[in-house]
Order: sequence, then structure tokens, then C-alpha cells
Amino acid sequence: MTVIRWILGVCSAILGAGSLLALLIYIIADIDIWIKRARKWRRLMSAFLLFWFNLEIWRRVVLIIIHW
Repeated sequence: MTVIRWILGVCSAILGAGSLLALLIYIIADIDIWIKRARKWRRLMSAFLLFWFNLEIWRRVVLIIIHW
């Protein structure tokens, strides 16, 4: 489970950094495609984090059912 946490965390960090970089490029250069990319990468980052959150909750549910 730790490996999955690290993979999702690193992917989320990369997507978050990419989103911030794209937002900065949009602010500096005022090119509309960069704001679309920033939004897309932010949505992907949110999807990764929500997937991780779901995994943690369902893992806890399964462990409780097994040990009950």
C-alpha cells in the first residue's frame, strides 16, 4: 500500500507543479492554451488525490470487515 501512496503522491505533485507552471506561463505570456492545460492538469491531480482517498477509505472498510 505504501508503494501506491508514493506513486499517487509523486504523480499528484508532478501534475500540481505542471499546473502551476502552466498558470505562470499563461500569466506571463497571455497565451490561452496554457490556462486550458493548467485546468486539465489540476483536474487530473484532483482525480489522483480523490482516487487515493477512496483507496484509503475502502482499505479501512475491508480491514474492519475482515477483523470484525
